[in-house]
Amino acid sequence: MLNMNSNNRTVLSVFDIDSFRIGGTEAYARELSSQLADHGWRSVLCFNNNPSEPVRRYLSLANVNIEVLREPSARVWRAVRDFNRLLRRHRPKIVHLHHVPLMSAYPWIARFDSVRKVFYTDHWSRPASYIPHRSALWKRIVGRVISMPITSVVAVSDYGKQCMASSGLVDSKRIWRIYNAVELVDEGRSEKFAARFCERFSIPGNRSLVVQVSWLIPEKGIPDLFSAAREVISRKPDVHFALVGEGQYRDQFAKQAQELGIAGHVTLTGTVFNPTDEGVYAAADVVCQVSRWEEIFGWTIAEAMACSRPVVATRVGGIPELVSDGLTGFLVPPGDSAAIAEKILALLNDGEMRSRMGQMGQKVAKEHFDLKKNVRELIRLYGLIT
Repeated sequence: MLNMNSNNRTVLSVFDIDSFRIGGTEAYARELSSQLADHGWRSVLCFNNNPSEPVRRYLSLANVNIEVLREPSARVWRAVRDFNRLLRRHRPKIVHLHHVPLMSAYPWIARFDSVRKVFYTDHWSRPASYIPHRSALWKRIVGRVISMPITSVVAVSDYGKQCMASSGLVDSKRIWRIYNAVELVDEGRSEKFAARFCERFSIPGNRSLVVQVSWLIPEKGIPDLFSAAREVISRKPDVHFALVGEGQYRDQFAKQAQELGIAGHVTLTGTVFNPTDEGVYAAADVVCQVSRWEEIFGWTIAEAMACSRPVVATRVGGIPELVSDGLTGFLVPPGDSAAIAEKILALLNDGEMRSRMGQMGQKVAKEHFDLKKNVRELIRLYGLIT
């Protein structure tokens, strides 16, 4: 770790998340820190909690400091006070806010504390059936005032940019689209862990595997996936479904699997700390992401594509920017379990199509969702390179 007083060429990144596994945010934070180091800058990574030990090790580069800012979205005096203390401790030239509300005091606090540039990334998925629209006049006025100190707003998809621009809360000229992105993997590195993943969770090796990596909440379409699974299993009994993730509805979903008579073909793995490196995608024949809400991006979709796996996903939010229907996978209407089942079966019954779609998905991931390229674009937006 560098001496904190060595210079003030520092970027402070605030993430209102509990960092307990190596996911998209953590991969982004590490790559950002690595590229900042290449330009002689320090990186202060601030989370809602003390990261788990595997995450801390993963993020611990020579130019990194890890901090905690409790509940930065809560709009309480304590969070404002602690944010101000962070600014005084590290004296960053750049502050970048993630997963906090746009309407917050942090941009003004940062500017009053002599921060030169403030960036905000909109990570928020919208509710089911949300239609981008113009906000009420009073909200637009308040939004413009509050966002005035923000140098640029980063949208992680064209859908996100459309939502932000349509709202009128921020001048559209200050909105930049930089896709979320993933590490491009050596297939050999992950393939060798595929069998280990199945063994770890007692998934029969003679079954085709359908995987969804997500929170276990209704908004992620788990009930729809289970209904589809019942149809798939009735027509093709040698199929297994693995749901990778945690959530408050886990017990309820386990009960639903029992009631549908598919419990012997469903595994709820709980948290997997690094799905790519632990073989989740390598073990999968098909990857699903059947959300009901309007996803602003689809990090696990991009991970699956980078691992050359075909995807069945819902046509919501920014997902169609990742999945080209019939080319890299299939898009279905949200909540349509019959369509989900049909597309899963089509892929499971055609190995050549799975391979073709997977390879095309990997090509798309390399072109549009390469973490190194997209973080370099952000570094350029910071003004550190031309």
